[in-house]
Amino acid sequence: MRNRPTPLLMLGLALSLSSAQALADNLQSKVDAIIEPLMRDHAIAGMAVAVFANGQEHYFTYGLANKQDRQPVNRETLFEVGSLSKTYTATLAALASAEGKLDLNAPASRYQPALAGAPLGKASVLEFGAYSADCLPLQFPDEVTTAAQVLAFYQQWPPRSEQGTQRCYSNPSLGLFGDLAARAQQRPFAELMTHTVLPQLGLKHTYLAVPAAAQGLYAQGYDAQDRAVRVNPGPFADEAYGIKTDVVDAMRYVRLQLQPERLSPTLKHAIAITHTGYFQVGAMTQGLGWERYPYPVSLDTLRKGNGADFALKPQATQRLLPASPAAQAAWYNKTGSTAGFGAYVAFIPSKGMGVALLANRNYPNEARVEAAYRILTQMQAPE
Repeated sequence: MRNRPTPLLMLGLALSLSSAQALADNLQSKVDAIIEPLMRDHAIAGMAVAVFANGQEHYFTYGLANKQDRQPVNRETLFEVGSLSKTYTATLAALASAEGKLDLNAPASRYQPALAGAPLGKASVLEFGAYSADCLPLQFPDEVTTAAQVLAFYQQWPPRSEQGTQRCYSNPSLGLFGDLAARAQQRPFAELMTHTVLPQLGLKHTYLAVPAAAQGLYAQGYDAQDRAVRVNPGPFADEAYGIKTDVVDAMRYVRLQLQPERLSPTLKHAIAITHTGYFQVGAMTQGLGWERYPYPVSLDTLRKGNGADFALKPQATQRLLPASPAAQAAWYNKTGSTAGFGAYVAFIPSKGMGVALLANRNYPNEARVEAAYRILTQMQAPE
């Protein structure tokens, strides 16, 4: 005879469910109070937010993925993440390093012989990944569009700083870093990312090229004039700013940074390589893709480190020898933008916490940082 639940047990279950719902409602109201004013202030059509704290994932969606057809944002909506893509590229390179296929300290010319004899050919693969091979520009010049022109750009680049002494945030720098990692494996970058790295990370809704079957999920981006835009292809676009993803995959990606033990030993090693500190730039330690700050960290420090002045101006940097191992008590982060989208991811390993903000408008990095900081601060359990 099957035992029936006692009235006391039923009451306990009801109270537990009621308490869980109350906590969820309270969290929803807290995140709403941060995200809804943010969207109004910056005219953001739609956002998806994911938070991981206290061992649980939480998702929040707002507004419209497409204003023309009034399509609401949901968990499957795909967003461009801009330069957050650089952390995926770094993972590809780090995996090649962990597998013994890429020497991060080798000169670029080892993997791209066409750079032999050029000053940039002497810079290490690592220095390109940390924006310190030389003070390369943020973007390629408009007239550089073909593969031949890209190669000539690097070959003819006149030295501007001693390698490893200045950090100049740069798509050409990171783009070549990804290209060198692919050349070391004698396979195209897009093929490696699409068929090797993303599947190994378990990211099933993350793409360089959104497939036809998922086009209906691809959010429309909006620029500063509120015009409908999406990312334009350009030199090394895949390597520097090509990823599109949904909020569930974005959160899986965050959790893998926090819990790499869920991965194979080689991929776990690769994650640690991306988290390692290679250069010191003021309060920020530059990893591969990721930027980190000692935790606890002030909001002001994070705002400055992610602000336009810091990103767009050369910064004195110091090579860390030996490199600083991946840190637990650290705030790791990365911003990403295209003309019509803005993204931000942050995580704190020692707290087991992380957040992903995806939006179909490019809005100030400082505002993203503040929103994420406020969310994670409110999520922390009392000591």
